[in-house]
Amino acid sequence: MSKNDKGGWKAQRESASKAAGHYPTQSEAEKAAKQMSHNSGGGEVRIHGCDGKIRDSDTVASAKDPYLPKNNKH
Repeated sequence: MSKNDKGGWKAQRESASKAAGHYPTQSEAEKAAKQMSHNSGGGEVRIHGCDGKIRDSDTVASAKDPYLPKNNKH
């Protein structure tokens, strides 16, 4: 997820050319990105700052995985 050109935040898959969703706050975009990742098999969610650089990341478990990842920060 990263800041979009309209002042809000977007959630986007790593290889996608378009955002999966646009959100007014970074917190909402992060929550949506984690839910999308969870529903699609889990993985890493990378949080970008206003400058586009990665400032944090979080491992998200699959919806089918009963165990949470060990490095779940948030």
